[in-house]
Amino acid sequence: MIEHHVAITSTLPVFEQFVPGRPPLQQRVLDAMLPEARSSYLTARVQVHSNPQNGFAAIFKKEMELEHAFAQAGGLLLSGPDPSGIGGTLPGFGDQRGVELLVEAGFTPVEAIRISTLNGAEFEGKADSIGSLAVGKTADIVVIRGDPSANINEIEKVEIVFKDGVGYDPAKLLDSVRGIVGIR
Repeated sequence: MIEHHVAITSTLPVFEQFVPGRPPLQQRVLDAMLPEARSSYLTARVQVHSNPQNGFAAIFKKEMELEHAFAQAGGLLLSGPDPSGIGGTLPGFGDQRGVELLVEAGFTPVEAIRISTLNGAEFEGKADSIGSLAVGKTADIVVIRGDPSANINEIEKVEIVFKDGVGYDPAKLLDSVRGIVGIR
């Protein structure tokens, strides 16, 4: 794959949902879900946890090892949530969880953030204009309270979101989708 310049997209948050014993979705994620979507997810989660020997723990571990080895060998690893699985991988939240899981897989926080930002731009051949912060580049950014390079969980502490040059309050953004994610 590396020799042929084939990239891999990490969707660890989707795989994690099938692993018994993994942390549940945070309340902020559940609150965003349409009640029917939340109920469906929680029902599926009970089914996953009722079968602790389902084999997904080993698969999840192997997937993490594969992604880390692939990137360390020079492969281009991308990251992005995929709304498949049992319904708990929501846009935004899934992106944050994906970065955290890349760190769990062995990447440094800075490597995980790069995989989730610049690598996608590189794959699309647009790294000269997007994917990182630099003079002359176009950027949508989030301002974090804390230092995710030292503690990756601080990636969840979003202070403000800039999209197309406009700043948005993350609490207001979350309130605007409370209880409706899963309709579309």
